[in-house]
Amino acid sequence: MPKPFGYRLFWLVIGIFALAGCGESTPSKIETKPNQKGGRLPRIVTTVGMVTDIVREVVGDRGEVIGLLSEGVDPHLYKPTREDVAQLVGADVIFYGGLMLEGRMEESFKKQRESGKVVVGVAESLDKQELRKPPEFEGHFDPHVWMDVTLWSQCVEAVTKTMREFDSEHADEFTARADAYKKRLQKLDEYVRQSIATIPEQQRVLVTAHDAFGYFARAYGMQVKSVQGISTESEAGVADVNALVDFLVEQKIAAIFVESSVSEKNLQAVREGAEKRGWTVKVGGELFSDAMGAAGTYEGTYIGMIDHNATTITRALGGQVPEGGFRATVEKP
Repeated sequence: MPKPFGYRLFWLVIGIFALAGCGESTPSKIETKPNQKGGRLPRIVTTVGMVTDIVREVVGDRGEVIGLLSEGVDPHLYKPTREDVAQLVGADVIFYGGLMLEGRMEESFKKQRESGKVVVGVAESLDKQELRKPPEFEGHFDPHVWMDVTLWSQCVEAVTKTMREFDSEHADEFTARADAYKKRLQKLDEYVRQSIATIPEQQRVLVTAHDAFGYFARAYGMQVKSVQGISTESEAGVADVNALVDFLVEQKIAAIFVESSVSEKNLQAVREGAEKRGWTVKVGGELFSDAMGAAGTYEGTYIGMIDHNATTITRALGGQVPEGGFRATVEKP
């Protein structure tokens, strides 16, 4: 027996409202934020935290900045997810480190650039004469340029220039913010330089899991030793471990450093090898190399990251730094 029309209409209306409710509760993958004039803020997608921090400092509230790589993530090994690709496709501007830092994302950057999108590798703007080119990196430049504060400060210009061209209405604002940020970076560079200089000269050796600190060592007068090469994709062999053990024992190096985004396995083997040779090596602390600290923390900013590294290294190797490091003496919280 067929149902009365009113009965069927009732359930049809209920169904329509149910579907409407489902549609409202399921957000689209790419949401946009309005600006003060009611228009859409430009969507700026970044990769590693160090790049994200520059962009946020320069852009301020004139853009929606979305960082893809969180703390503890190794950019050398990172492959973009479907969500990452969706973010890149939905971006107005893309900033990344460059120099093969995010090697497994290069194809994605290439596709977006070919589509006409603004895609900028910030370190690729640097004078090639200032870049390290270690032979073990197969003809590529060392991408860890943020370890030299002066060099990284130059990358601020790449972001500023791009944003001035993309959003000329706020060009002067971007420049003013960039200039203020670079002044803070100059003070940070002075702090790192003065701190490292207090370490006894024979102890100015930085031993880490992989060679991410070459620019740091060159800029601030240290020697750097590591088990792995510049990229964590390279595997350390027994010979590499033994060579580093020999160096530590012969030079009587007191401390080695683990990294937040790299496995401690190889360094543990080095410590055990030195112990068997009668030399005790302590862990001087955890350093931030390819990734910053947790979001929302001081170490989750570029300045906080470098302050932490310089302060930790200096103290562990016998140098002197103020209580609280750079933040407590020069940088405003």
